[in-house]
Amino acid sequence: MYSRHIVAAAGRGLIGKLGGADCSSLPLSAVLTTQLYKSVKMSQPNRGNKVLTMDTLNPNIKVMEYAVRGPIVARAAEIEKELEKGVKKPFKEVIRANIGDCHATGQKPLTFLRQVVALCTYPELLNSSEFPEDAKDRARRVLQGCKGHSIGAYSDSAGVEVIRRDIAKYIEARDGHPCDYTNVFLSTGASDGIKSILKLLMTGRESSKAGVMVPIPQYPLYTATVAEYNAHLIPYYLNEGNNWSLDMDELERSIQEARPHCVPRALCVINPGNPTGSVLTRQNIENIIKFAKKEKMFILADEVYQHNVYADGAAFYSFKKVLSEMGPEYADMELASFMSTSKGYMGECGMRGGYFEAINLDPEIKLQLIKSVSAKLCPTVAGQTAMDVVVNPPQSGEPSYDLFMKEKNQVLGDLKLKAQMTTATLNSIEGISCNEVAGAMYAFPQIHMPEKALKAAESKGMKADAMYCYRLLEETGICVVPGSGFGQKAGTYHLRMTILPTVEQLKSLLEHFKEFHVRFMNEYK
Repeated sequence: MYSRHIVAAAGRGLIGKLGGADCSSLPLSAVLTTQLYKSVKMSQPNRGNKVLTMDTLNPNIKVMEYAVRGPIVARAAEIEKELEKGVKKPFKEVIRANIGDCHATGQKPLTFLRQVVALCTYPELLNSSEFPEDAKDRARRVLQGCKGHSIGAYSDSAGVEVIRRDIAKYIEARDGHPCDYTNVFLSTGASDGIKSILKLLMTGRESSKAGVMVPIPQYPLYTATVAEYNAHLIPYYLNEGNNWSLDMDELERSIQEARPHCVPRALCVINPGNPTGSVLTRQNIENIIKFAKKEKMFILADEVYQHNVYADGAAFYSFKKVLSEMGPEYADMELASFMSTSKGYMGECGMRGGYFEAINLDPEIKLQLIKSVSAKLCPTVAGQTAMDVVVNPPQSGEPSYDLFMKEKNQVLGDLKLKAQMTTATLNSIEGISCNEVAGAMYAFPQIHMPEKALKAAESKGMKADAMYCYRLLEETGICVVPGSGFGQKAGTYHLRMTILPTVEQLKSLLEHFKEFHVRFMNEYK
């Protein structure tokens, strides 16, 4: 009856507080969690015999939150089921603009990528004349690198060697600097790689927790993982007034405030930005590296949107490239950078393909990293195969090149158009301001809430941006995520929406969003 997302909401400890309470003034997530608690309690009279209860559950799990799949998304799924049953709504469908899931919003898979994965999955197709020779060549190379010549076999824990070598060549071509393939580790999406590195940085001591610097607003993976690992979150705020740039004074402020409470060890940076859609300048990256050097911080560079840059004058610079060109005094800095098949122009979220390159690790630490990833056996080899196509695409003169480039350019061209359209439309609405969607796949507009709306939300026991997003979903079918799920400065209210729906869908979404916003603001004048 209840989705797993509502079950996850119980991790915030609500069910331990609300059983039997009057829920009339509570947010929807709390109400549903209470209902879930009551139904579970009634159906399991011997709960006292359970090993795991809310009192005995790992406390780190309780404090974890992951907004992009939170209670608003759970409600969206329930509305979809209601529509299927014929329940009347003021809209015909739910438009999911809450998560960067490209194919779920209608993006078509790249032909060449799927051909290579299909050939590797069912090698008998190598005998078919329906597949181009360059796809067959890629598939044979991957299969030859696999144990048993099958992607159904485990790979080495760090990944299939030929794929790691292809990734190293891709990084070298991108940055103009050498890449040792043994520093490349395949992962189950970028998220798994990020957690693998963060795990190494934990102190294991309650009295001196590892401090992890995380940008605010941020992708919730970081705060969720910091909570899960019982580390200390060091939030630093991006400058919304300057296109979500990263100011050095803010980094200094955040680390100095954190020092009495932890041992600062890691600095996380997301570029291009999620949820902000910002793109860091090269000078900004240099300043960040200088700060990390001064403070002896390990840099985690989340660069999964490196293909997604749309703004005129903006460009992607990898942290490794910039670091490599800053002189010998920076040559020994520890850095891990992350990439994924889920974003870019590929959008293969379900493949769960990813990699990270970890440079300048102490040799003994590198062995410990290998040991740690070995405990997970290996990432999905189908995902590794998809990643190989990303880093080793068709080249000019090969039979698949023209179609591949046409499909790639179509996706990126549409994203640029949608980024421009979203920025312009949002900024045309009174009571909303939005920095340019310069990159990535999201807009993070600020909603300038009327005082009456703030009081109404408070009376309901809700955050104002959450109330706004719930209302938006119930009245229009548009599913977005409150800014509070990503972090925001006190007294500001945002939401994150993807730009992934088709051009026509996005036009409709923005029109209905504008109509809703005008109604909302008039209601709370």
